[in-house]
Amino acid sequence: MTDITDDIAEEISFQTYDDDLGLLFSLLHDVLQREVGPFITEKIERTRTLSQSACLIRAAGIEGTAEVLEKQLASELSNLTLEEALMLARAFSHFLSLMGIAETHHRSCKTRNVAQASKSCDDTFNHLIQSGLSPDVLYDTVCNQVVEIVLTAHPTQINRRTLQYKHIRISHLLEVNDRKDLTQEDQEALIEDLVREITSIWQTDELRRHKPTPVDEARSGLNYVEQSLWKAIPHYLRRLSNALKKHTGRPLPLTCTPIRFGSWMGGDRDGNPSVTAKVTRDVSLLSRWMAIDLYTREVDNLRFELSMNQCSNSLSHLAHDITNKENSEEDWHMRLNNTSKHHSHHVHGLPTQLPAQADAPSCTECNEVESHYPRLDVPGKYKPLKIKDEQVNSSQISREVNLKANVDGNGSNTVTIQQPLTPRSSQNTQASKSSFQKLLEPSIPERSAISPYRIVLGDVKDKLMNTRRRLEQLLEGLPCDQEPGDYYDTPDQLLQPLMLCYESLQLCGSGILADGRLADLIRRVSVFGMVLMKLDLRQESGRHSDTLDAITKYLGMGTYSEWDEKKRLQFLTRELKGKRPLVPSTIEVSPEVKEVLDTFRVSAELGSDSLGAYVISMASNASDVLAVELLQKDARLAVAGEKGKPCRGGTLRVVPLFETVKDLRSAGAVIRELLSIDWYKDHIIKNHNGHQEVMVGYSDSGKDAGRFTAAWELYKAQEDVVAACKEYGIKVTLFHGRGGSIGRGGGPTHLAIQSQPPGSVMGTLRSTEQGEMVQAKFGSPGMAVRQLEIYTTAVLLATLRPPKPPRDQNWRNLMEEISNLSCQSYRNTVYNNPEFITYFQEATPQAELGHLNIGSRPTRRKSSVGIGDLRAIPWIFAWTQTLLILPAWLGVGAGLKGVCDKGQVNELKSAYKEWPFFQSTIDLIEMVLGKTDNSIAKHYDQALVHESRRGLGDDLRKELSSTEKYVLVVTGHDKLCENNKSLRKLIESRLPYLNPLNMLQIEILKRLRSDTENHKLRDALLITINGIAAGMRNTG
Repeated sequence: MTDITDDIAEEISFQTYDDDLGLLFSLLHDVLQREVGPFITEKIERTRTLSQSACLIRAAGIEGTAEVLEKQLASELSNLTLEEALMLARAFSHFLSLMGIAETHHRSCKTRNVAQASKSCDDTFNHLIQSGLSPDVLYDTVCNQVVEIVLTAHPTQINRRTLQYKHIRISHLLEVNDRKDLTQEDQEALIEDLVREITSIWQTDELRRHKPTPVDEARSGLNYVEQSLWKAIPHYLRRLSNALKKHTGRPLPLTCTPIRFGSWMGGDRDGNPSVTAKVTRDVSLLSRWMAIDLYTREVDNLRFELSMNQCSNSLSHLAHDITNKENSEEDWHMRLNNTSKHHSHHVHGLPTQLPAQADAPSCTECNEVESHYPRLDVPGKYKPLKIKDEQVNSSQISREVNLKANVDGNGSNTVTIQQPLTPRSSQNTQASKSSFQKLLEPSIPERSAISPYRIVLGDVKDKLMNTRRRLEQLLEGLPCDQEPGDYYDTPDQLLQPLMLCYESLQLCGSGILADGRLADLIRRVSVFGMVLMKLDLRQESGRHSDTLDAITKYLGMGTYSEWDEKKRLQFLTRELKGKRPLVPSTIEVSPEVKEVLDTFRVSAELGSDSLGAYVISMASNASDVLAVELLQKDARLAVAGEKGKPCRGGTLRVVPLFETVKDLRSAGAVIRELLSIDWYKDHIIKNHNGHQEVMVGYSDSGKDAGRFTAAWELYKAQEDVVAACKEYGIKVTLFHGRGGSIGRGGGPTHLAIQSQPPGSVMGTLRSTEQGEMVQAKFGSPGMAVRQLEIYTTAVLLATLRPPKPPRDQNWRNLMEEISNLSCQSYRNTVYNNPEFITYFQEATPQAELGHLNIGSRPTRRKSSVGIGDLRAIPWIFAWTQTLLILPAWLGVGAGLKGVCDKGQVNELKSAYKEWPFFQSTIDLIEMVLGKTDNSIAKHYDQALVHESRRGLGDDLRKELSSTEKYVLVVTGHDKLCENNKSLRKLIESRLPYLNPLNMLQIEILKRLRSDTENHKLRDALLITINGIAAGMRNTG
C-alpha cells in the first residue's frame, strides 16, 4: 500500500483519518442504497462483514476458523448472478479508492501542519549546518545541483483521468472540511457536494474503452504540469530560497533551477510502433504551445498588477522604443489602408478587464483551499485566452487551437485549428462595433499615462501570441509568416524583458512587488523553458543496427551487423570524423528503417532546445552509442544542407541504457571503451560540457535475475561506471529507470537515493516517474512541493554526506553469495521449469490485462509467449493482482537461507544496521512481503490452476513463508513491518475490502475462461483488476 511514495505511513494523520473515512463510506453507502437498492447493498455489507471477520480471526492466529469463513465467502460469491457480481466489484473498488483519497489527504495535512517537516529543505539544511558544514559550501552545492524528473508513459495508471479528477475534487472537499470556520450551512453544502461527487463517480464508467494514443499520453503529462507542477514550482523554489537564506544568509538566485522536468511521452518508441517521427514532432510542438499559453495567462495577470509609473531608465527606454516602433507601424498601416488612426489605434499593456485569478495573491496558488470551494480547470482541453482587453490588428489575432481531447482515450484525438481572421474581417469587426460596446470599454488614455511596465509586458504578450500562432501554423504544416524578432524562440528571449522589469522594481524600492508574481513567472520560465518538459527519444539498439545494415548494403560495404565490434568501431569513428553525409538521398529502405531515419531527421529539426536525451535501450556495446551519434550527425548535415543554415540547438546527449544483468556487468567496460576513443571524448567535452550520462534499468534486470540480484548488479554497475568516468576526467550523471513497484526498482525516493553507491550522486540525478506514481507524487500542488523537496534534500545529502560503502570485502562476498543463490533459485523457477509459464497464465489474470487499455504500447516486445519477451509491467502487474507479488521476493529467501546456514547471521545483521544499501534492499523486500497474502494466492490456485500444476503453487507459497522467516532473522523484527506500525495498520484496514475483490476476481476468471466472448464478464473482471490495483496502491 505504501511502497510507492515517501513515508506515507509516517506522515499520515490517523487522528481524523478514521472520521473522514467513516464520512466517505457512509455517503457511499447512502449513494448505493439509492442507486442499486437495499438488496445489493445488504449483499455488499454481508460480504464485507464476512471478510472482516476472517481477517480479524486470522490476525488472532486462528487459521482454521479463518479458512472456514473464507470458504463461506467464496461460496456465497460464486452464487451471485453476473449483474450482482458486477455491482459488488464496483462497490468494493470504490471503497478502496475512497480509502486512498483519505490516506493521501491526511498525509498532505500532516506535512502542512509540521513546522519543520522531516526531509524538508529547512530541516536538512539545519542538520548539515549543525554538523559543521560551511554555509558557503551548502549554498554553492544547492545552487549547482541539478535533478531532472522524467515523466514516462509506462502503462501503470489504472484510473481513467475522468475518475482521477473526481478523486481530486473529493480530496479538495476534505480539505475544506478541515476548516474550523465552517458554519452549519457550509457543512451541509459540503456534504451535498461530496454526495454529488460520489454519485457522479458511481455513474461513471470505470473502464477505458479504447487504447490511448501516444498524443493522449503526452497530453496527460502536460496536464500534470498545468494542474499541479505549474503551481507547485514557484512555491517550492520560494521555500527552498527562504531556507537557504535562513541558513546561509543568501537566497536562491532567481534563475537557478535545481529541479527540471523531462518526458518520454511521445518520444519513447522502444517496442511501440505507434510512436512515430510525426508523433514526436507534434508532441514537441504541442508542449511548446502549452508553455506559451500558460505564459500568456501569467503575463495578463502581471499587466494588471504592475500599474506603477516609476521605473528604471533601462525600462523607460525599452518602453519608449516599443511605443515608437508601434507608432511607426501604425502610421504605415494607416497610409496603406487609408484608415483613420483612431480605428487602428493599439494601446499596449492597458487591461480592460480583470484577468483570471489576478485578484488572488500569488502565494496562495499552491494552497488548494481558498475562500470558497476550489475550482479545477476542465481537464484535457486547453483554451487559449480570448483577446478581449484591447483592440488588436490582424497579426495579433491567434487562431484558436481546440484540442478535442478525449481525456481517457475513449474517443478520437484531433487537433482542430480555426483559420485566422483576415485583415479585412478584422477591420469589418472593428467598424461594426456597436456604440453600446464602446460605452462599456474605457476611454483610451494618452500613451504617457500608461505604466511602462504595462507597455513592456504588452509587447511580451504580443510576441507570445505571435509565437503561439507560429506553432499553430507549424502543427498544420502551413508556412510561417512571422519575422524572427516578432516571436520567442528561446527562454532567454522571454526572460530578458521580465528580468528588466524585476531589476527596475528592485531599483525603485518595490522589491516586495518584484518578488511576487513576477519572480514566480521568472522562475517558471527558468524551470520549464519554452517546452515545459524536454522530450527524450528512446529506441532499441537493434533498430539502429538494422538501419546501418541497410546503409552499408546500399553502399556496397557489406552487412554492418555481421561485423565484429572492432570493425564496427573503426567504421563508425571514421565516418564521425568525416564531413560528408553518409546516407544518400536516393536510398530506398524498408518502412521500419525509414521510420528510424525520419526520427533522426525530426531530432535534427527540433534540436536540443526541444529535446533532451536519445536513450538506447538494450545497449551492450560502445558501437551502440557511436551508431546513434553517426545517424544523428548525418541527419543534422542533411537538414542543414537543405535549409542552408546550421540546425537549431545542439546535438542530443546519447545515453546508453543498461538493463539486463549481462549488460549491467559490462557497463563500466563499455564506458571505458567509449572514452578511450579520442573523437568521442572530445565530443563529450566540447558538446556536453564534459558530462557523460548513463541510464540503468531496474525492470528488465529484475525480471531477468530476480530483485535481489538485480539490486546488487545495479549497485556494482554504478560503481564501475563512476570509476570509469573518473579515470578519464569526465563527470557522470546516472539516470535511474525506476518503476512504481518494488519489483521494478520502486520505493520511497529519499530511501532509494540515500542507498546509492558513494560518489554516484554528485549533485546531479535523473530519474523516471511512471504511471500511478506521477499521480501519487505530483497529482496536487501540495504533494508536488513535498516531493520536490524530498528529491532536493536526498540528492543534497547523497552529495555532501555520501552513504557508507560496504565495510569490507567480506560484506561484498556475502552479497555475491546471496546474489548467486538467489538468482539460481529465481531462474530455476521462472525460466528452467517448463510448467511455470502455463502455471503463470492459469494462476493470474495476465492474459486479460491487455483489455485494460491503459497504455499505447503492446504488452510484449515480440509475439512469443515466453517470459523473456513479456514486458516487466504486466509481469509484475499480474502477480500483484493475486497478492503473491512473486517478482519482488522470489529467490531472496533461498539466498539468505544459504548464507545463514553457513553461520553468517551476525554478519548479515551488522550489514543491515551499518550499510544503507543492504538495509534499504531488505526493508523494501520486507515492505512488499507485508502486502502478500498466502491464503488469497492459494484460492487462485485451487480455483484456476490445473491439478497437475498446483504443486508448483504450493512450493512458491512455502518459499514465500521461508523468505519472510529469513528477512525477519536479518532485521531482528518479530513480525513484518514491525518498524512501521502505521504501515501495518493501513494494510490491515484495507483487507476487508480487498479480499472480497480477490474472491470475486477468482470467480469471474473461472466463468470467463469458459465463456471467453462474454464482454460483460470481461468488464466485471477488469473492474476487479482496477479495484485490487487501488487497494494495493500500485500496479506494475
